[in-house]
Amino acid sequence: MQPRPSPTHPDPLKNNAQEAKLFKHRVFFCAFVIFLCFSTLIFRYGYLQIFEYQTYTTLSQSNRIKLQAITPPRGYIYDRNGILLADNRPIFTAIINRQETPDIENTLKQVTPIFELDQDAIDRIRRRITQSHRFEPITLKLNLSEADIARFSEVSYLLKGVSIEVKLARYYPYGDLFAHALGYVGRISEKEAAKLDAERYAGTDLIGKTGIEKYYENLLQGKAGYQQIEANAHGEVLRLLERTEPIRGNDLVLHLDYGLQKMITEQLAGRRGAVVAIDPKTGGVLAFVSTPSFDPNPFVSGVPNSLYQFWRNHPDTPLYNRASQGIYPPGSTIKPFAGLGALHYGLTDWAFKIRDRGAFSIPGDNHLFRDWKKTGHGIVDLHRAVEISCDTYFYTMAYKMGVDKFHDWMAQFGFGAVTGIDLSGEKSGTLPSTAWKRKALNAPWYTGEMISVGIGQGYFTSTPLQLAMATAIIANKGQHITPHLLKSTTGIQDYQVNNHSDGYVKFAGSPQDWDLMHKAMRDVVHGRGTAGNLRRDLVGYEMAGKTGTAQVKGIKQGQRYNEKELDERHWDHAWFMGFAP
Repeated sequence: MQPRPSPTHPDPLKNNAQEAKLFKHRVFFCAFVIFLCFSTLIFRYGYLQIFEYQTYTTLSQSNRIKLQAITPPRGYIYDRNGILLADNRPIFTAIINRQETPDIENTLKQVTPIFELDQDAIDRIRRRITQSHRFEPITLKLNLSEADIARFSEVSYLLKGVSIEVKLARYYPYGDLFAHALGYVGRISEKEAAKLDAERYAGTDLIGKTGIEKYYENLLQGKAGYQQIEANAHGEVLRLLERTEPIRGNDLVLHLDYGLQKMITEQLAGRRGAVVAIDPKTGGVLAFVSTPSFDPNPFVSGVPNSLYQFWRNHPDTPLYNRASQGIYPPGSTIKPFAGLGALHYGLTDWAFKIRDRGAFSIPGDNHLFRDWKKTGHGIVDLHRAVEISCDTYFYTMAYKMGVDKFHDWMAQFGFGAVTGIDLSGEKSGTLPSTAWKRKALNAPWYTGEMISVGIGQGYFTSTPLQLAMATAIIANKGQHITPHLLKSTTGIQDYQVNNHSDGYVKFAGSPQDWDLMHKAMRDVVHGRGTAGNLRRDLVGYEMAGKTGTAQVKGIKQGQRYNEKELDERHWDHAWFMGFAP
């Protein structure tokens, strides 16, 4: 019998088994650790090769190779006679390259007083830094002044990664003359940047914000170029390795006429107003004036907040586009349209006459709707009613027609809807109907409301652009047109300018009715009409037209306000529409 193992003499077989088991565990643990380490290395290698390949490839060459985007020139904009309305000119621009800047925040603090950056500019730069690729240069300030450049030159050796480059920027040589038509360009916002083609807009800081610049942004913006350069450790260019030239955007030729635009603007002399001139044959807009206006050039490099607030808070609202956004009662300018509508519905003819005693009342109602002439105009037919702007005649037609027939007829001339001009932000005005009032005001239509609508008052409102288009349709004897500013374009992109007719007004009257209405409107100017004072200025040709007056501040019927005692902003609106020759 073998002796039993004691605590002082352990069993050697059992010790060997335990040691073997422990050794096996250690081997497995070591193998697992080694596997984990290799797996981590392999994963990291794959990550760097696949996901960070471009970054580290660029870093490996950053001391000698750089890829720079070249901003494409924006397309030029000309008037119909080849006069340059929107140009590009070189400006000095401060930029920062992050991969060359060891401490971006410290550098920003240093350049702030040098380039006189405000807090908004600094916040914008910081946002751009976080959102853009690390190798993409960030613009610090556009259009540097001589003082900016001088201050930078003194300390440039301390500002690693900051440099000054020459870029092309938009310039409007005629300042405020075409501001509301051309619009302006400004810095690309974060929201805009998210929607843009990054490759096409590489190196581009500006984008169309309003007007033609915004509407035709896709045509005006060119295609960015690139250059690969070799530089030393100080960022100095040693040689050009490769270059792809940028391509300029399309040039635009507009229907606008510089001479006409200038003459109209000078005649308005800064007073609040708008003028739109359209070629009835093509729909081309020859003049598009809204005064007072503003200089769009400060918007290119970033308009100072003080200047922007001055424009924004000015009582004459120079930033407001009165031509396509101003909504006003059209007044008596609609009487030719209303007269044609009465002919269309068979409510009158050229021989039908009324006796105007100076007022009209709805049958069964003793309320009087006064004519502008207290004593009345006597016996009046349609021709005479248009010529002398007889309210009572058109009160009568409005009562007979009713608001819904009136709505359907006037809609054919474009009232109550945008014209479709190639500008953004156009307003539609209001062409009332029973359905409109029920939807807009949750109220029924009352017969008496139609009487004032029939002479362009009440709920009826229009923009100057709408009235100009409607006038062109009358000049065309019912042929529709769509007003547009673009005449032609040339460049890298194909674009078909649509100048076709959009059909005709559905008119149940005789074709001669258009000619007779033209004669009535001619006599507004050349007969005994309300625009007779224009005759002396018309040499060699005749004009057909119609005046209009729309109240701004309500007064009792038959009363007249004293202009000397009333704020001029509460004076009546004065309208004139016409066509020639």
